[in-house]
Amino acid sequence: MNTTHFSHVSVLLEECIDSLSIQPDRTYVDCTTGGGGHSYEIAARLSGKGRLICFDRDEAALAAARERLTPFLDRITFCHANFNELGSVLDELKINDLGGVLADLGCSSHQFDTPERGFSYQHNAPLDMRMDTGAEKTAYTVVNTYSEQELRRIIFEYGEERFAPRIAQRICEARQQAPIATTGQLTDLIRAAIPQKARENGPHPAKRTFQAIRIEVNAELDAIAPMIEAAAARMLPGGRISLISFHSLEDRIVKQTFAKLSSGCECPRDFPVCVCGKKAAVDILTKKPILPSEHELIINPRSRSAKLRVCEKL
Repeated sequence: MNTTHFSHVSVLLEECIDSLSIQPDRTYVDCTTGGGGHSYEIAARLSGKGRLICFDRDEAALAAARERLTPFLDRITFCHANFNELGSVLDELKINDLGGVLADLGCSSHQFDTPERGFSYQHNAPLDMRMDTGAEKTAYTVVNTYSEQELRRIIFEYGEERFAPRIAQRICEARQQAPIATTGQLTDLIRAAIPQKARENGPHPAKRTFQAIRIEVNAELDAIAPMIEAAAARMLPGGRISLISFHSLEDRIVKQTFAKLSSGCECPRDFPVCVCGKKAAVDILTKKPILPSEHELIINPRSRSAKLRVCEKL
């Protein structure tokens, strides 16, 4: 597998590493290893007793990370897995003393910039969008087999696209003639479905729909809360969970899950004493998310929507 051209600029790198408050002899998890940028900085701060578990669904990313992390292979375990499997993988490895967990919930630059992966509306390529190229469901599956109602729902919910009904209708009409096979075909259909006035300003007309289909293909939102809960349950007191989100849907789930884990007793207010026994599991360290600096926005414009939230195990 050729990893020579794998590229990904790590977002909020210094902020993430600082937020983890790394202890050299503890175990850490990078749930989204990508090209290994964050992982490199974590591993470099570990001693021989420390350990880093590197997850990624993308085999190309893991192959690139192995090369980049060569100096630290004695302290790293690589896992080709979705981070929604975090709990079961850690249990299998008999790890229940984590020092910290990091996840960058966005796609890597490499995935967007590799045309044949089908993530980008900027290139004409087969409709794919799979983070794990061994998975069955592709963008082709979603676009050509989902009902109009299902397409309308995911484009509206996951893409927050107000023209979702028009786009879903246009897709279904077009595929009656022939399957929609490429990103170029899909982009043209989306552009035609959106009124010209609405196309004049704002992001590319296909951006929201492509985001929605990618989220559906990879079940991205479903994995976030289970990962956070699994991490918190297996973390030492003082350990940190640091998560970078890139759009409001991800950020909302992170925020809500942190809030759930930080809340204590859930008994009705008129109960004289607590009978539920629930105690807060984490303390939220970022009341407001950490955002990229002006300098980072200049050198990496793709970081502009990134938000970092951090909590600490009690």
